[in-house]
This record gives sequence, structure tokens and C-alpha cells, in this order.
Amino acid sequence: MRVLGIDPGLTRCGIGVVDGTIGRPLSMVEFGVARTPADAHVSARLLAIEAELEAWLDRHSPDAVAVERVFSQHNVRTVMGTAQASGVVMAAAARRGLPVALHTPSEVKAAVTGSGRADKAQVAAMVTRLLRLGAPPKPADAADALALAICHVWRGQAASRLEAAVLAQSTRRTP
Repeated sequence: MRVLGIDPGLTRCGIGVVDGTIGRPLSMVEFGVARTPADAHVSARLLAIEAELEAWLDRHSPDAVAVERVFSQHNVRTVMGTAQASGVVMAAAARRGLPVALHTPSEVKAAVTGSGRADKAQVAAMVTRLLRLGAPPKPADAADALALAICHVWRGQAASRLEAAVLAQSTRRTP
């Protein structure tokens, strides 16, 4: 399964692509950051993020897209930009018929490090180890995007298998 992970942001939008299946070693395909200038109009910034994302979708043809779920912060401006970038990502994926999964920061941290309270350095260290990289991905937004993709490979596939099993069980019982 190939997963495109997105750590949404208006100034820096982390992007990472991971290949893997449950129980097998993961592999990093590519990572990077879509950057937009803070002085540009929001609409131009969102358009730039969409264009960058479309290029990644064309280049990597992922099976799914994993996006960090926007959570409430003290800075409403930051939350708005993050939510807007997240919406652009979800719309681009939906346009291509790709499944989109939202994962909370604590869910991603727990999946990658074993602790939902891990700090950014711990997440980056585990991403480096799990993907057998020579150095932690930089900037942190890219490491976070790879962590999202890893989380989805492990949790998303398991959830999909459970859903399929429940559906199969229910259809066998239906007369």
C-alpha cells in the first residue's frame, strides 16, 4: 500500500510518501514541504498548495491519503490556515477517488513511538529508524507527514480489514 501523508499548514505543508503493509518493513518513497509566502493572499497560497499536491499525486499514485486532523489551538489564525490547507488536500484526493483518513496527532505519535505524548524529536527519531534513513527527515513538517503515512499503513489497513470482516459477516447472515 502506498500512502501519501500530509501535515497540513498554510506556510509549510509537510508531504511524505511511504510504501508498506502490516508486518513488513516500510520504505520511504519521497518527502518534502510545500511552502507558501506569508505575505501572499490566502487564496494564492491555497492554490499553490493544491498545485504542489497535484504534482505529488501524479508522481506517486498513492492508494490512500492520510491527513493530520486539525485540532483546536490557542492561535485561531493558525488553526484557520491549517484547516484551509487540510480542506484543499481532502478535496484534491476526493477528486481522484482516493480514500482520505484523518489521524489525530496523539494517534500518530502512539502508532510511531508507542506514546501519544511523544515530542517531535522522538517522532523524527522513530520515523528515521522505521524507514531505515541515514538521518532524520528535515524539516519537522516532512517527518510528521511521513509519520502520518506510517500510522495509516499500520492502522488504516487494520481498520479496513476489520470493516471488511464485519461486512462479510453481516452479509452472510442476511437472508
